[in-house]
Amino acid sequence: MNNSKTGGSLANSVAVALMMLLCAADSARAQQDRKLSMREAVALALQNSRDLTLARVQYSVALNEAGVDRSAFQPNLYTGSGIAYTNGFPSIAGGPPAVFQLNYNQAMFDPVLKAQQRAAEDHAKSMKLEVDRTRDDVIVRTAVAYLELAEVRHSLDLLRKEQVSAEKILGVTRERVQANQELSIEVTRSELTAARVQERIIKLEGRDEALTQQIRNLTGVADTQSIAVDTEAPSFATDLQEAELSNLAIQSDRGIQEAENDRLARQHILRGARLSYWPTVDFVGQYSVLSKFNNYSEFYQHFQRNNVAVGVQITIPLFAAKTRANVALAKSELQLSELTLGNKRQEVRQDVLQKQRDLRELEATYEVARLDLKLAQETVQLTQAKFDEGRATLRDIEQVRLDENDKFVAFLDVDFARQRSQLTLLRATGQLAKVFQ
Repeated sequence: MNNSKTGGSLANSVAVALMMLLCAADSARAQQDRKLSMREAVALALQNSRDLTLARVQYSVALNEAGVDRSAFQPNLYTGSGIAYTNGFPSIAGGPPAVFQLNYNQAMFDPVLKAQQRAAEDHAKSMKLEVDRTRDDVIVRTAVAYLELAEVRHSLDLLRKEQVSAEKILGVTRERVQANQELSIEVTRSELTAARVQERIIKLEGRDEALTQQIRNLTGVADTQSIAVDTEAPSFATDLQEAELSNLAIQSDRGIQEAENDRLARQHILRGARLSYWPTVDFVGQYSVLSKFNNYSEFYQHFQRNNVAVGVQITIPLFAAKTRANVALAKSELQLSELTLGNKRQEVRQDVLQKQRDLRELEATYEVARLDLKLAQETVQLTQAKFDEGRATLRDIEQVRLDENDKFVAFLDVDFARQRSQLTLLRATGQLAKVFQ
């Protein structure tokens, strides 16, 4: 009696422990699930993108390079101290040796240096455009991977239902063959249908794993967390006319903007090369403390230990063969830049028109797939009504359900292609960031 009570309490304890373990496992599994909206996935990708971080660092480098060129036109103050032995006239490196020396230099008018500074600033603008281009790349890659993953998982759900229908059809066909109501070839045909469904499921499962890992890499979600996505399809349609889209594409295209910056830089360089025939002007100053042991009194009537010199240094080019060559080179580079800009504008206009044509074709294909799916769904309803009335067999209704699932998967494929084309057009017209801001 006591043994039975002890055994019962032990069994109850084990049951309670198992239930607690199951609850803990369910809780841990729930914590590992991570449901991402598309907007959240894009935000995480922009936050964790190494390519975007690299582009920003490169932009910072370009800004600092422009700052180096700009520093020549800002105050520059140098100081130093030294000692030198002189035998004869006291001079070293073109000036008298000084125990302490303070130099000031600031370029006031130097066309070549100014042209280099402005060209560097234009280059920095191009690097800022590279940051924007990289950002758009990250947005498109993340959004496309997200949409495809949602489409793949939806298709998998449909194909698994299709697999159940195919198995039912196969079972009915085998029964009919055994009853000598069907030829044995129908079994093979049903098995082939089931095998094709299984093949598509395996391929989509592999694609699911690849896309899930891609989204993890883009967003930084841990491998221990499963990713759940929204199956509702967002809309990226635009109501702008073709002419408006073309104008927006030309205005916002990064390649055109870079070409315009390059042309502007070439114009600055050409202007600086032409102005290099003129003198350069620098503001200079110097304070020095001289030493008596360098024998200044032997060469100068009056020795002064502390010396100050402030003035303007003007350099006049008398004959500079390199200047003419620089002007000719700058002219040819500017002409090349202008031709490149014109070709780029034409390419962008043609490209956006082609994207619009592709989207129109996909819209038409989408409408056909939608109506095809609608017809298949209505066929299922009619067959179900006939089945309820006894005028259709289980095999008939499973066959139309099989066809409906096929149409649904085809519709999802077309819808994904259409959404990807819409994203491409939004990117081409500079509206992509507005959608995900």
